[in-house]
Amino acid sequence: MAFKIGALAEKTGTNTPTIRYYEEIGLLPPADRHHGGQRSYGDEDVKRLVFVRRCRDFGFPIDQVRDLVSLMNDRGRNCTDARDLAQEHLGAVREKLRELHALERSIAGFVASCENSCAGGPGPDCVILEDLARANGAAVPGLRLSSKRVA
Repeated sequence: MAFKIGALAEKTGTNTPTIRYYEEIGLLPPADRHHGGQRSYGDEDVKRLVFVRRCRDFGFPIDQVRDLVSLMNDRGRNCTDARDLAQEHLGAVREKLRELHALERSIAGFVASCENSCAGGPGPDCVILEDLARANGAAVPGLRLSSKRVA
């Protein structure tokens, strides 16, 4: 069955600019062209695009998606190559989670400090804003958010 780009987009939940981009960078093979240059895709294109989308949904970077697509089409390569790519990506995801947990703790600290110190006070006196104005957690010399004088 042949699909125009709009039908392929609808069938796979991918927008048409993304389909064109994936074709341009080689994640999808160049489409057949019919009737005034219109792209025409088949069932294999649907399967491949669904695969690429799923990889992207799982956060695999384009280069790893390219490697996974290559694995799908190369009987000479071993399945452990896919496992190794997934393991590498898992490590990156875990590192990102550590970063996000640290970020969560920092923001929770901002909120707690505001609750304890200045909730409802004037914006320029907010401890969250003061904390965000610190470089690497240290006060920036000469930087004051509030215009009030400290004795």
